[in-house]
Amino acid sequence: MTNNPVLVTGGTGTLGRHVVPLLCAAGRPVRVLSRRQRAAADGVTYARGDLLGEPAEAAVRLDEALTGVDTVLHLAGGPKGDDTATALLVAAARRAGVRHLVYISVIGADRIPLGYFRAKLAAEEAVAGSGLPYTVLRAAQFHDLAFTVVEKMAKLPVVPAPGGVRWQPVDVREVAARMVELALDEPAGAVPDLAGPTVYEMRELTRRYLEARGRGRRQLPVRVPGKVGRAYRAGENLARPGAEHGRRTWEEYLAQRLAA
Repeated sequence: MTNNPVLVTGGTGTLGRHVVPLLCAAGRPVRVLSRRQRAAADGVTYARGDLLGEPAEAAVRLDEALTGVDTVLHLAGGPKGDDTATALLVAAARRAGVRHLVYISVIGADRIPLGYFRAKLAAEEAVAGSGLPYTVLRAAQFHDLAFTVVEKMAKLPVVPAPGGVRWQPVDVREVAARMVELALDEPAGAVPDLAGPTVYEMRELTRRYLEARGRGRRQLPVRVPGKVGRAYRAGENLARPGAEHGRRTWEEYLAQRLAA
């Protein structure tokens, strides 16, 4: 096993905060790409760089961050710009001769007609077309995102219940463990999706949240219009046959989150 550092983008985000300690526990030196300068701590070093910054400066900083790196875990993502950021990273990884590029995408990237999903698909295509050995994992929405969504909706006097919209939320720790497993293994291309153990209608996710909070709210059925609504009602965001499934349920996540 090489002792070269693993570069992690998004290492301080929701997923990265779980991935980095697992890599360290596996005995791998970790270098995290960070927008601001940070001091090394707990066996982790930080390289300054912004994937959505000015392209020329970002390229220079990426070249520095990738010095001596064999494996890259690309976890950084946001509402916009994932395709641009990934293309920039891919170009730098090619220059550095990276031997394994691992990318986290989202289930339905090629099926949901929303900008976020389209950007994820373009990022996947950049990785797959890079000429570098790679692995891509599509995961379902994390419990954390589901919690944020239902918490905001539950603050309304009447809670919207998008009819026919279903989610299959997965625990971020299970995704982190899978990402580390993939990173430490040989490049595998597109691997089976990873989703949670249960499919819920959005109204059910909200109802379970309200019950756990001890609150009562009326839910008002609403219809998501257009192509997006049709895609969600068709379950295009759900795992396909052959997918892998985590074990931690929404109810278990809620109990722990609210107890904390």
